[in-house]
Amino acid sequence: MNAQAMRKLRQVHLYIGVFFAPAILFFAISGGLQAFRLQQASGWDGAPPPVWMAWMASVHIDQAKLEPEAEKPAAKPKPPVDPVVAAERAAKKARALPMKIFTAALALALGLSALLGAAIALNMRSTRRVAVVMLIAGTLAPILLLR
Repeated sequence: MNAQAMRKLRQVHLYIGVFFAPAILFFAISGGLQAFRLQQASGWDGAPPPVWMAWMASVHIDQAKLEPEAEKPAAKPKPPVDPVVAAERAAKKARALPMKIFTAALALALGLSALLGAAIALNMRSTRRVAVVMLIAGTLAPILLLR
């Protein structure tokens, strides 16, 4: 590939990267939280999750804003859990922990990479104006597309 084609390719890569950087950051954070089920009550030992985590998960999973939940009837008391079943669940969770940690590290690295890429793009004088426009467009597009 000649130098001019490579220059154009890098420029297209830069603009695509800056446009999608806000979404990459958002989905990296929400995906990392979901690895530990922090968007669900089960991730908080039955307590409701923070609203912002539930909202992020709703956008990530359903591509929609969080809908207010209808009033639920009082929860029925849960029957006691069989100790053997509880031990199996605990062992399963322990086996899954290394992959969950890896997924959280991946989410962190992806988010950091998106931030660094945007910072590099905004630091280049020759492409700064277009990079700012693409960053703003990449931030507004998903907000406007949410139903």
